[in-house]
Amino acid sequence: MVVETAGRGGSRPRSKDCLEKQVILEGMATPEPLSPTEEALWRAVMRIVKVIPRHLDSDLIRGAGLTASEYTTIMHLSEAPNRELRMADLASATDLSASRMTRLVDDLQSRGLVTKTASSSDARGNVARLTPRGMAKLKSTWPVHLTSVRRRFFDCIDAAAVEGVAKALADVAVHLDDMTGEPRVRS
Repeated sequence: MVVETAGRGGSRPRSKDCLEKQVILEGMATPEPLSPTEEALWRAVMRIVKVIPRHLDSDLIRGAGLTASEYTTIMHLSEAPNRELRMADLASATDLSASRMTRLVDDLQSRGLVTKTASSSDARGNVARLTPRGMAKLKSTWPVHLTSVRRRFFDCIDAAAVEGVAKALADVAVHLDDMTGEPRVRS
């Protein structure tokens, strides 16, 4: 059965099964329901967002002894000028809270992978710097990371679709970054 729903450009046909899956609250303005294709895409994205980090983390721990957060942290440091970043900038780049980043950097420091010192330009802040040992660890971990990303993500996407998927997801990422009202550190 096809149900007509008012949309941005008038009415558009929607399948009944898609509408039945979506909660519609009585007495509230109802946004335009997702099409079956939109619903399938959204559910796939939600599944990926929940599942892939666990797999990548597990693969990195098993293959290199680093968590995904640790790998991402030392990767960002490796790409920064002088292989160092202010802690606040590092937390922003990795999407971790300041307190979580402090604990993570302290742990990496105890293993000799990074150092943490007071900022020379602003004594109130701290700077994390990648050590030569940390750079060596990043280089030895990179093949594990690459293998995991290929196996868990890219091997599942038709090569011809990668460019379109990359553009679409990059557009969403930019839109989300713009919505926060805060500048983002990108490496």
